[in-house]
Amino acid sequence: MAGRMPGADDLDMDLTGTLLIAMPGMGDPRFDKSVVFVCAHSDEGAMGLIVNKPTDDLRLSALVEQLELGEGGCARDLPVYFGGPVEHGRGFVLHSGDYTSPISTLRVNDDFALTATLDILEELAAGRGPMRAIMALGYAGWGPGQLESEILANGWLTAEAGADLVFDTADVRKWSAALRTLGVDPLSLSAAAGRA
Repeated sequence: MAGRMPGADDLDMDLTGTLLIAMPGMGDPRFDKSVVFVCAHSDEGAMGLIVNKPTDDLRLSALVEQLELGEGGCARDLPVYFGGPVEHGRGFVLHSGDYTSPISTLRVNDDFALTATLDILEELAAGRGPMRAIMALGYAGWGPGQLESEILANGWLTAEAGADLVFDTADVRKWSAALRTLGVDPLSLSAAAGRA
């Protein structure tokens, strides 16, 4: 058998529960300076939520009112994030591991879980539910091998996902804070990718 160049299929990685940090010059403005929490990653593809891009004009209170889920206002009026370009009409809540929906929750690890059922919105509106949460519309998705190829093409850096960074760091600082967890100075990054 003839030799071949290593590619995305050769990467044996599970990035579930980690962060993807967009590199400058990625080319897709929807992901410019984005930080994506990877909710699931397998040989069938990957799914994640952008955790640093709140929408300008939508909050949980408006969403609860529009869906007629709460009575008497919204106790926890969280921003609603642009979670990614796939199914942008569908809602997801990335939250701390202290909450599990009786209907369906994907437990990512001890610190993070994902719930996409309406009951969590009712809980948040009533001031209950998880201690920490990010409400997002849409998600970022990759087919088999696609994310691995983008990483090999220098589109993303990967980092450990800390709950404080994801839930508590100001959105405008999350990208640079995520880079700093890797010891990378954001000012030192170039939009021009290269190979040594």
